[in-house]
Amino acid sequence: MYVSKVRVKQEESLSIKFLHQMEVGDSRRLDLYFFLPKEMGINPQSLNEEEYYHSSITGRRSYYSSGLHLPLVQSRFVSQKKRTVEEFRLYLNLFAYQFSVAIETDSKELAQIEDFERFYSSLDELSEQVIHLLKRFRRNEPSDEKWKSYFENADNYLSWLCEQRLLKLLAHAPRTSDFNEINDRVVALCRAEALYRQERSYNSSQTIKDPNRIANKMLLLRRLIQQGVVLKEDLKTLGVGLKKMTTGIATAMVMLVVSALIIKAQGFFSGLTIALVLTLAVIYGFREIFKDDIRNALWRQIQKGRPRWSRTLSDTTSKNTVARQLVWLEFMRKKDLPDAVSQILTKRHSQNKIDAEIFHYGIHTKVSQKDFLAGYSTIQEQVNFSFVPFARNLERGKAKIYKEQDGKISNESVERRYQVNLILALREGKQAPQYARYKITMNRSAIIEITESDLPSGVATMEEAPFKEELKGKSPLVE
Repeated sequence: MYVSKVRVKQEESLSIKFLHQMEVGDSRRLDLYFFLPKEMGINPQSLNEEEYYHSSITGRRSYYSSGLHLPLVQSRFVSQKKRTVEEFRLYLNLFAYQFSVAIETDSKELAQIEDFERFYSSLDELSEQVIHLLKRFRRNEPSDEKWKSYFENADNYLSWLCEQRLLKLLAHAPRTSDFNEINDRVVALCRAEALYRQERSYNSSQTIKDPNRIANKMLLLRRLIQQGVVLKEDLKTLGVGLKKMTTGIATAMVMLVVSALIIKAQGFFSGLTIALVLTLAVIYGFREIFKDDIRNALWRQIQKGRPRWSRTLSDTTSKNTVARQLVWLEFMRKKDLPDAVSQILTKRHSQNKIDAEIFHYGIHTKVSQKDFLAGYSTIQEQVNFSFVPFARNLERGKAKIYKEQDGKISNESVERRYQVNLILALREGKQAPQYARYKITMNRSAIIEITESDLPSGVATMEEAPFKEELKGKSPLVE
């Protein structure tokens, strides 16, 4: 399948994500410009960038394989006696990790389908794929005891995860009796997986009965299968020393003014009087009021355009550094936008040309020329943006639309919708930047849709490149 080098899609009701892959030696800069209508009430005063980054932006970076390096799903894998226990565990973890991410991704997408027929048809297809993948996985169970414990951990987790994801879909499924047959098949699959784990004594009866114990055990198993696949992240805040220096300069500036005012006050009042004391109190009061404002304004000016964080990605097995990243997050002025981004904005319909706050997220990644795990040359990055902090500021729909029919007047409530424009810029190495534009329609409770828009002529669009699908019958896991 050929799609854009970077995919932007909805993750949950109020979140979006971008997903891309990088190979050995890549140098890639990604910039996302969110144009938030001023009527949303989101600006530097109502949204702190640093708090938003730590609370609402999450990422996942891991090795990725197209299937060529998944001997576990090949019938000949177990017979390859030359492989070590460490290699077996690594390939097992890669398969289990990609399987778990795939079932999570597809189940989230399926949960957003409102049409009954399409929902149950997709649910039936998903359950069939789950059955197929689990059979392929279990067909290659090792007999060697040294390897078997790793297999059982992964098998236990995948069985439980598939059951939970399918049950969650059924719990929130559209209520109708027209698809009872599909509903019964999915329930039967969930029961079969629960019985399978019970017959193999994967979990004690006490653990099964206690939701907290089973959930925490599965969380531990997930961490085990991520070993060697998910890259370790070391995040550092940049400019700490510079910020301290800015605080010192701001304090010095304020004290300079305060000292001058005190000297003038002492010259104006003779001796220590109540008037002098009150004047000094007022001066010190104003100092406390304006000190933080001056410091923040000075820091924002100095910080403008500078990366806020650095991240080092390292292999959890070899401890080698796989990639380094710089991260930007800031509100921007329109005049600071790149020319191409400003040109893209001119292609909007007249009704969409409204004032907006510009929220910029940038990430520059340099991938190592070596130090990848043997057999792998690609890492995959997924970054999620939660729109919940944006939604908190939005108004609920209060308007009503009235209509008349046969002399009777009825009304319907109208929800307030907002359109966020997103322009994505991609620059690889020293190549010219490529662009894509998306329209995100949302209300206070959910993202309604995400659509990609055409770009003006002369603006470079993202080149199409092969992108590995995660499941849905096109997954590398079933190759």
